[in-house]
Amino acid sequence: MLIGYARVSTQDQNLDLQLDALQKAGCERIFQDTISGAKADRPGLKDTLSHLRRDDTLVVWKLDRLGRTTKGLIDLVEMLKERGIGFKSLQDQIDTATPMGKFFFVVFSAIAELERNLIKERSQAGLEAAKARGRRGGRPFALKGEDLVDAMKLLESGRDTQYVMEKYRISRSTLDRNWKRWQAEKRN
Repeated sequence: MLIGYARVSTQDQNLDLQLDALQKAGCERIFQDTISGAKADRPGLKDTLSHLRRDDTLVVWKLDRLGRTTKGLIDLVEMLKERGIGFKSLQDQIDTATPMGKFFFVVFSAIAELERNLIKERSQAGLEAAKARGRRGGRPFALKGEDLVDAMKLLESGRDTQYVMEKYRISRSTLDRNWKRWQAEKRN
């Protein structure tokens, strides 16, 4: 079964061109959204994806109607492939049921994987450069300096953990983590 999805970004735009093309392509059911493609939560797309079954084909007028980023498009088409669902873009002449369509997405997927790896390498290089300059990543400690020492001494003196949590406005997990770190430093 061919299932269509149409999207425009604003109320000022019109879906007619897409709807006509999807109907002409033989879509038995068409879902639609009037929302930016950058939004992750698109109710029409969500309904489309939940309606699709094995051996169905998702049809869009153009790739950019389905998503904004290359990674997002590839992830979506990969998910469809895993579910045994085909994909077709009318204007871009992509059809994963054809050998050229499959080839296109293999190349597309390889480019996306390369992009992910390059992002990972750049992130790692940035972290190493920051570390070399003496900077540490991660969230700052909620307890530090005198507050840390005072809180730990209160716990050592037998003070109730609830009292310490409220006094320093910290969670149980923060208090436990700092207590473990405090105990480890004392042993060393």
